Amino acid sequence: MTEQLQQEMVCEGLLECLHGHTQLDTACYRVLVESDEPLTIDEVADRVDRERSTAYRSIQRLLQSGFVQKEQVNYEQGGYYHVYFSTPAAQIARDMQRTVNDWYAKMDRLIQVFEEQYEHASNGTTTVE
Repeated sequence: MTEQLQQEMVCEGLLECLHGHTQLDTACYRVLVESDEPLTIDEVADRVDRERSTAYRSIQRLLQSGFVQKEQVNYEQGGYYHVYFSTPAAQIARDMQRTVNDWYAKMDRLIQVFEEQYEHASNGTTTVE
């Protein structure tokens, strides 16, 4: 973690750091953000120059983390297909802030436990948890 803090980060690094997204996931997300209309998997795959199945896996990761939304489009003669579009950046930013705040609170509690355990140890007493 110390090394990560010393590195220069870019905003796309948040996607990888907080959500485990790959560079391809980030590229797919950017394609959807920059599009004026929802796109099919085939259209995303063409724009990131990858196979359909590879783009599909990235889109699925983005769906799971809430960065992308899916909508079903029905054909008049029957059948359907899906299109994908980006979740508003403000909503994603709020979710990321919440994640960071939750992580910070958890780390703060762990640091307090560390201090208590090792303070007791340095005073010659031990605690069992």
